[in-house]
Amino acid sequence: MKIFCADLEGVFIPEIWIAVARKTGIDELKLTTRDISDYDELMTKRLSLMAEHGLTIHDIQSVIAEMDPLEGALDTLQWIRERAQIIILSDTFEEFARPMMKKLEFPTLLCHNLTIDGKGRITGYNIRQQEQKKQAVRALQGLNYEVVAFGDSYNDTGMLLQADKGFLFSPPDNVAADFPRLPVAKDYNDLKHMIDSCL
Repeated sequence: MKIFCADLEGVFIPEIWIAVARKTGIDELKLTTRDISDYDELMTKRLSLMAEHGLTIHDIQSVIAEMDPLEGALDTLQWIRERAQIIILSDTFEEFARPMMKKLEFPTLLCHNLTIDGKGRITGYNIRQQEQKKQAVRALQGLNYEVVAFGDSYNDTGMLLQADKGFLFSPPDNVAADFPRLPVAKDYNDLKHMIDSCL
């Protein structure tokens, strides 16, 4: 039995931190896991910038509320769900993802959460498990699933390499170059062809 695992940002929704950077004018917040492979380094930098500029969870959530899924994302997700089970494995946070999950008609999402003080300041982030995407794939394989996985960034490569079949979806050139053994789907049509070939 096959099950699909997919990243969220850059695959089905825009990158949240890039949208926040545009809204706030803080260019350094544009950095994502497409640019920095060390997630702890990236999040420490983000929280430092938020504290420096006085941003709260409410500022982030107001940006997310204005965002929509990528064009064609909902149709593609529905297309996959008609053929197989899919789990979204993301390094985003529950507090960020909720509004977008409604717009994607509530797929199953496994992600992290935040520590927020009484004034709405994000004081920390709580990783569910180190390499949680890879570990989730491994756990599904332990349940005798054949796992097919796709994502776009450095933090997806562990799950893609662990999966029985893994491929990149519309990755930046640097990620594709660093992982030449992973096939690349350039768009949703490519993605559907690759999924069809796995079914």
